[in-house]
Amino acid sequence: MTSFNSKNVLITGGASGIGFIMGRMALQRGVHHLVLWDINPDALQKAAKELQSSGYSVSTNVVDVRDYKQIQETADQVLKEIDKVDMLFNNAGIIVGKSFKDHSYEDIENTLAVNSAGLMYVARAFISSMINHGFGRIVNIASAAGLSPNPGMTVYAASKWAAVGWSDSLRLEMEKHHKEIKVLTVMPSYINTGMFDGVKAPQLIPLLDAEKISAKILNAVEKEKIHLREPFIIKCSPFIKGVLPTRIYDFIAGKVLKVYSSMDTFTGRKENNND
Repeated sequence: MTSFNSKNVLITGGASGIGFIMGRMALQRGVHHLVLWDINPDALQKAAKELQSSGYSVSTNVVDVRDYKQIQETADQVLKEIDKVDMLFNNAGIIVGKSFKDHSYEDIENTLAVNSAGLMYVARAFISSMINHGFGRIVNIASAAGLSPNPGMTVYAASKWAAVGWSDSLRLEMEKHHKEIKVLTVMPSYINTGMFDGVKAPQLIPLLDAEKISAKILNAVEKEKIHLREPFIIKCSPFIKGVLPTRIYDFIAGKVLKVYSSMDTFTGRKENNND
């Protein structure tokens, strides 16, 4: 079992959505210090003020996870200030919910940079310190879209497939060479945070409550799980996709469960589609 008590925790995309909720819950579980990273300075200030008003130790950094030089510089600063980061939650993410032909080259670049490379950059900046200190927990918030194709989120799905493959490979490396570092890959379906406003919840796959999924993620860290897939039917997705012929899987996902039409009415957040 892993305890949050007296740990230093860093969360990317931590100013809002499940990033903020996980931060609040982690503090309630006894975290010593919480570091929030986000690209939005105003949201960061508001989040920190709310948490600090309850007496918690919280600091913030404005960080663009697409920029590995900024990440490394800020990580060095954080480690100088608090010595170590025990738990890293790679939570920052974006989505462009439209047909692939309507994606700009910038849309493609940004989605892959934030959702795939960004996780790797941030983990790379802290993993050596974790190894040196003999303890580390890396939590990568991927998506159920990293398990199954879905029209309307082609590049998002690609970025999450990359995230899942990297995260699980990192887990195996750590299990082989550094057992004190544990990696959790989180693959939730749509979460009701505003990021996926307008989506039609597929059959048997309800929108996930942000508070409940955040608690489940922290519980999974405590129990040292390697995967968290939610809701229940997502747990079965790899098996179902692996054993069924593609056309039958497409029929079930598209016609029965209505997954393939879930993005048809997507609007997302008006200001941006960040988690």
